[in-house]
Amino acid sequence: MVQGVIVHLVDGTYELFRYFMAPSGAFERATPDALRAVRGVVGSVLGMLEDGATHVGVATDHVIESFRNALWPGYKTGEGIDPVLHAQFGPLEDALAALGVVVWPMVEFEADDALAAGAAMAAADPRVAQVVLCTPDKDLAQCVRGARVVQLDRRTKELRDEEGVRRKFGVGPASIADWLGLVGDAADGYPGLPGWGAKSAAVVLARYEHLERIPTRAGEWDVAVRGAVRLASTLAEQRELAVLFRRIATVRADAPIGVDVDGVRWTGPRPEFAAWAARLGAPALHERAAALAAAR
Repeated sequence: MVQGVIVHLVDGTYELFRYFMAPSGAFERATPDALRAVRGVVGSVLGMLEDGATHVGVATDHVIESFRNALWPGYKTGEGIDPVLHAQFGPLEDALAALGVVVWPMVEFEADDALAAGAAMAAADPRVAQVVLCTPDKDLAQCVRGARVVQLDRRTKELRDEEGVRRKFGVGPASIADWLGLVGDAADGYPGLPGWGAKSAAVVLARYEHLERIPTRAGEWDVAVRGAVRLASTLAEQRELAVLFRRIATVRADAPIGVDVDGVRWTGPRPEFAAWAARLGAPALHERAAALAAAR
């Protein structure tokens, strides 16, 4: 068991999408359809606190777009998102804040950047024994450090430390952004380089670690990769594009979050949480939060 402060940083955007897609039977019948995903996330975060979490921060993509949209025209936007889902971002942020949980609604930056900044902040505090990044997003794998900063997929319960990242992607955290620069990320809207797949990129980067260190000619490579000549030629011609995609994939640990470790310690719900619990059709949420706060 980890001894010391454990900081949990939650990808609120992912959680909202996850609960929006959950069967309607998973919620109280009194929960309005327009707030069911909010109810799911709030109940889930409260469950984390009941399970022993003491320091929690939640990041959201308040406006979906970010500075990355200016870097690549195809980068993800809010277009195509179900309006019912999109309309729940604001209520989620307000309801979590009422629960007493620190929320980072990102505008210029993204939720991933806030999580990276939170991880850097927490890892710099000697009182913190472990930082748990609660998100399956592969971008955040670049923030993993040994067993002190780890990544947790709350849906599958998979916990990945640095060795787990290597097993999953074939490269260590330091090369994740480079790997994404080569293979791209369809969910985020940038394609990577033609011909470069997850395995070939992993083999090459496991040897050279970063894009700049990869020799421009396949004959200079000391790893065996199928189609090496073609891959090397593509990289030589489009290295600047790969570097741009790496920049897009690199999470910004300097994103403004405005708190320290003490600031993410949960001390109980605010008075307005009772009204939020009622609005969510789940008054028991307030009762649970109040009882938990009284017991700590």
